[in-house]
Amino acid sequence: MSFDIFDIAGSGMHAQRVMMDTVSSNIANANTTRNAKGEREVYTKKEVTFKAVYKDSLRPKTPTGSHDVQMDLINGPYLRGRVVFQEDGMAQGVMVDEIRESENPYRMVYDPTHPDADENGMVQLPNVNVVEEMVNMVNASKAYEANVTIAQTTKTMIQSALQI
Repeated sequence: MSFDIFDIAGSGMHAQRVMMDTVSSNIANANTTRNAKGEREVYTKKEVTFKAVYKDSLRPKTPTGSHDVQMDLINGPYLRGRVVFQEDGMAQGVMVDEIRESENPYRMVYDPTHPDADENGMVQLPNVNVVEEMVNMVNASKAYEANVTIAQTTKTMIQSALQI
């Protein structure tokens, strides 16, 4: 039995933790109209994209990453940022591809009492939909839980095999 499954589940847990951190930040800043210095700066929603990295890609024997990177894999796999590089130079797991700012427009809300309201009483608020972010949080939590279950089940199977 290969222990690669622990690496794959671990990379999935790491990716979902990044997603939960990003969603938490979005929710916490859903009404933020100023930066830490008190200057007018509307928070922009952050979005996470993932990239699956396969041990056996569609083009076999094509190493992942730059061809200039040299790693001595003679002593086993090399872990780099939750993606495992195997002895054959191939990688596997899931990794965060990018955390970028959303291009969705800011929300305009009528609130003449808000300190950042313009002369018409309109306030520019972050482009964060709290309900959507809560759904993203639940999805990330469930995906994290699924990866934990995979690791626990694999551990149980290995323990059972050792008792035979």
